[in-house]
Amino acid sequence: MIGRLFILGVLFTIASAHIGFITAMKPTSTVILKVAVYDTYVPKKAGGIMHFDILVDANEKDLEKIYAYGREYLTSKGQAGQPLTARECRFCHYEIIRGGPIEAAIRQKGYYIVELEGCN
Repeated sequence: MIGRLFILGVLFTIASAHIGFITAMKPTSTVILKVAVYDTYVPKKAGGIMHFDILVDANEKDLEKIYAYGREYLTSKGQAGQPLTARECRFCHYEIIRGGPIEAAIRQKGYYIVELEGCN
């Protein structure tokens, strides 16, 4: 009986080590990020409209923070002071992001801008 328990213990140890090795060999799963897309239309100082999307983590619900991201972008484009409120920026839909520069930017600075029209 003791011999049998010993053999079962050895087999269990070998099996556990083998399973651990196989688990360690599996490729890591791709991390996905669910993002909220805010469709944004802002009048430009010299006329015309800037159309861009603000992408943020789907868990971000603070609209003032999202608008602040848009204002930061506007400043970088020489459009500081232009209005960016619920009138110009509205939630549109959710997307799934799998790695790449969009995910990196959102994780690093909280948002990513997709330029669509009139952003040059």
